Amino acid sequence: MTTTIDLRGIIPATVLPLTQDGEIDEPELRKYVRWIATQGIRGVAVNADTGEGPHLWQEEKLRVIRIYKEELAGTGIPVITGLGASFTAQAVRYGREARDAGADALLVFPIADYLGQPLSPEVPYRYHRTVADEVGLPMIIFTLQPALGGTDFRDETLLRLIEIPQVSGIKEALFDAKRFREIVDVVRRAPRRITILTGNDNFIWESYLLGAEGALLGACAVATRAHVRVYEAAMRGDWPAAREMGDRIQRLVDAMFAAPVRDYRARAKEILVMQGILKHAYMRPPLLPISPEDRQTLKRALEAAGQL
Repeated sequence: MTTTIDLRGIIPATVLPLTQDGEIDEPELRKYVRWIATQGIRGVAVNADTGEGPHLWQEEKLRVIRIYKEELAGTGIPVITGLGASFTAQAVRYGREARDAGADALLVFPIADYLGQPLSPEVPYRYHRTVADEVGLPMIIFTLQPALGGTDFRDETLLRLIEIPQVSGIKEALFDAKRFREIVDVVRRAPRRITILTGNDNFIWESYLLGAEGALLGACAVATRAHVRVYEAAMRGDWPAAREMGDRIQRLVDAMFAAPVRDYRARAKEILVMQGILKHAYMRPPLLPISPEDRQTLKRALEAAGQL
């Protein structure tokens, strides 16, 4: 079992099609997986927030992993699964079950015990280290805006986490360009090299200019090929093209993540319906479908981004 993974590129945090009764719509999911596999992506992130992760039973998450592995067989596209837990032993169990279902890597979500400052580096270090030792899969650490239930790991904590051999990358999603740049500097001076992935939906192409080597984003679940083109332009140093395409696609991203942010999953599905990729945009209660006014706003944003 490999403990490292190449994360450089676009990794969409994918949506999860549901039936009207709020159950997993397997035919629609398989169709969506086959579509996204053709878009030039580096990998897929499943069971994350965009993919209903917080709203799924554990057995449903494992079913999602198995479906992705079946549909992506032979493509070389790895399946990264969100790992959310409340305590270490639970994370180990869920991680092992994900591994056995076929997951290639783990996106390790922050836990509630990180809330409140100061946070001793030993708390997240021991959590990640135990999961790494007991599960053995490559791992992506995750800095997430505290308002969304995450934490900003301090520099000392980041350096401790990077010591773990299974840590292959970091998803940085604090939505703060200054802090993003500081974290890039910390990661670059660490003794081990890991991949810096932007999770900042509010400044995507600019993240590449600041040092990101890829993106793990819910925004990339839609207009995926456009995000790949922006990334490719940035990596070859064609900043005028990255800016022009990036600014254009940002209009759609901003509409998708408009207030209230909780509706962004439903908006992502509505966008895919408008593009003919999904048939429906059903949500699992208590989340609600978006309003007709919101749908029209998305349509205008799709047109402005050249994605309708």
